Amino acid sequence: MSAKSKSPKTTISFTDQEALKFHQEGRPGKLEITPTKPMATQRDLSLAYSPGVAVPVLAIAEDASRAFDYTTRGNLVAVISNGTAILGLGNLGALASKPVMEGKAVLFKRFADVDSIDLEVDTQDVEEFINSVRYLGPSFGGINLEDIKAPDCFIIEQRLRELMDIPVFHDDQHGTAIIAAAGMINALHLTGRDMKTTKVVCNGAGAAGIACIELIKALGIPNENVILCDTKGVIYKGRTEGMNQWKSAHAVQTDARSLYDALKGADVFLGVSVKGALTHDMLRAMAPNPIIFAMANPDPEITPEEAHEVREDAIVATGRSDYPNQVNNVLGFPYIFRGALDVQAMTINDDMKVACAKALADLAREEVPDEVAAAYRGNRPKFGPEYIIPVPFDPRLIYTIPPAVAQAAMDSGVARKPIVDMEAYKHQLSARRDPVAGTLQRIFSKVRQMPKRVVFAEGEEEPVIRAAASFVNQGLGEAILIGREDEIHKMAQHAGVDINRAGITIQNARLSNRNNDYAQYLYGRLQRKGYLLRDCQRMVNNDRNYWGAIMVARGDADAMVTGLTRNYSVALDTVRSCIDIKPGHRVIGVSLALARGRTVLIADTAVIDMPTSEELADIAEEAAHVARKLGYEPRVAMLAYSTFGHPKGERSEKVQEAVRILDRRRVDFEYDGEMAADVALNMDKMSAYPFCRLSGPANVLVMPAFHSASISTKMLQELGGSTVIGPLLVGLDKPVQIVPLGAKDSDIVNMAAIAAYNVT
Repeated sequence: MSAKSKSPKTTISFTDQEALKFHQEGRPGKLEITPTKPMATQRDLSLAYSPGVAVPVLAIAEDASRAFDYTTRGNLVAVISNGTAILGLGNLGALASKPVMEGKAVLFKRFADVDSIDLEVDTQDVEEFINSVRYLGPSFGGINLEDIKAPDCFIIEQRLRELMDIPVFHDDQHGTAIIAAAGMINALHLTGRDMKTTKVVCNGAGAAGIACIELIKALGIPNENVILCDTKGVIYKGRTEGMNQWKSAHAVQTDARSLYDALKGADVFLGVSVKGALTHDMLRAMAPNPIIFAMANPDPEITPEEAHEVREDAIVATGRSDYPNQVNNVLGFPYIFRGALDVQAMTINDDMKVACAKALADLAREEVPDEVAAAYRGNRPKFGPEYIIPVPFDPRLIYTIPPAVAQAAMDSGVARKPIVDMEAYKHQLSARRDPVAGTLQRIFSKVRQMPKRVVFAEGEEEPVIRAAASFVNQGLGEAILIGREDEIHKMAQHAGVDINRAGITIQNARLSNRNNDYAQYLYGRLQRKGYLLRDCQRMVNNDRNYWGAIMVARGDADAMVTGLTRNYSVALDTVRSCIDIKPGHRVIGVSLALARGRTVLIADTAVIDMPTSEELADIAEEAAHVARKLGYEPRVAMLAYSTFGHPKGERSEKVQEAVRILDRRRVDFEYDGEMAADVALNMDKMSAYPFCRLSGPANVLVMPAFHSASISTKMLQELGGSTVIGPLLVGLDKPVQIVPLGAKDSDIVNMAAIAAYNVT
């Protein structure tokens, strides 16, 4: 069996300045508190605080379980550290750990919709730490311990589990163990091994290493078949040097004294140690079809390339995102806590960890959806040596792992609130996904597979320079900055961005040898619209949008992004002077809006002011096409101020006619109208019209006019707290995207990626 790696290696890089800017811009940090109840009127405040708050206070005093009903406790996890083992950086103190803990809290929210708050405890005394945390129990539904050195972490977790009646989980231990165990289940299956006869060697006797061997023993690997090694060699019965109670629990009777000795004939290597710990000679000594989990970060004990130089039959997993089979803790902790919180579990026990590992293993064996194929940097992954662990952006994780964990909690008797209808629970979990983030991830992954040359037209602006550097650093393609070289270099130096690197070029229109060619091209398009050749020459020389758009039109670049310094309509007019409409399409703007956990596409938000019925039908078709390109099956609502004829009005009649036009065209997507926005988005209100042809809430909204579309999306963004991406410009023969005035560098990167992806 050959497991030789053929997957491309793509490292996403960034400068220190970019990382600092990311954490600093806007509100410093990565978290904020948002109320979930209205706070606008005196009555709201009376209910939220005094005197209304007294009612739930008394209810909780009478029955403590009511706290899960009337407070955030049931969906709130504390991420707690003292900073004694931050990433691979060591003991840097509690305050230095805060960016990491905020990041962990963000991951909880992003992947499993678990609210989380970080707490940094400024003590390295174990007893002080325990006492600081134990009394916080009433505030939270769970405790996630992070970046605490061994052996302190063992003592802290064990004591807190004994003292608290909520889940306490040290992710550095158990997270790595669970994901590695899932991969090992599948690797053993692929190589035809039986757990009862499999021989495992673990190098690294810290928190993660000991958790790994404890979990694989719980899965069925016999104690005597597991050898644990540390920096001093094999941990064997009778050894006294460098021992503690946690190592001693896994000491075995063996003559092996070195890692090399232990690996002779071994089936599995688990590495949670240091770069280079597994040598070629050690690997040669292992059994046929060896299974290698080289999980040291950032550099593994052995890379897949190095392993396959001497053992093509090896299955290799690492902690790295740029190799197949990444052991990534984000596959575990968000979903474990999601399941534990939803049944109000008193702890996270071995049964729940095993259930998580088995559910992950089973998921990797299933046929993958398009969303996963797009996220895997290549062809559709299929269960095998290079795909034994699901990828972090698999949308099925949210409704696969928590139910398995919740069921294990119920079966093992630690659930205080059993789930009655598991199928309904899975549907609820699916609704918790972050659809915009998933869509952007698919777009970015697809672009990385086929990197593009993207023009950043306003190349002298600091946000554009940062965005161009980020675009290149993320492996999305080449960035072409339009502007004067000296000004761009000066601004880049001020911003702390290195643009003297492969993938970033600068074009100065006045100095380019394509200047005359571009002017002639523009003159050929505009000469019958009142423009002279010298007019076109001046436009090409002085307007970077003309230059960038012509680059794309002539095939000297693949896509373009602009808009930071000028109005949308002005930029659009320039672009349309240079690029044709795509045959069979109509140029429109489509905004992508995320509100309350779901995504809707809104059209036309940028181009056609007062569309006719025919144009409304065209807009519906174009928007449905974009929805499918982004991975959504369109359900199109043709909006108006009226619903199915009431109240009557001229504008509504145009929408009704647009629906009849779509009927005649026999389009292949769901649509109906005219209808008001609340009916389109709310199934309860839609049920009042049983003849409505939509099978669910609309995910594409066609507005009756440009002004209503533009107003509504901007109100959603500013008043409703929604995330709005766009408007995406679609319908042109070449991809161009226009960002809003004053856009952030992250917005520019997103739109550049969308331009490279080409949603038309």
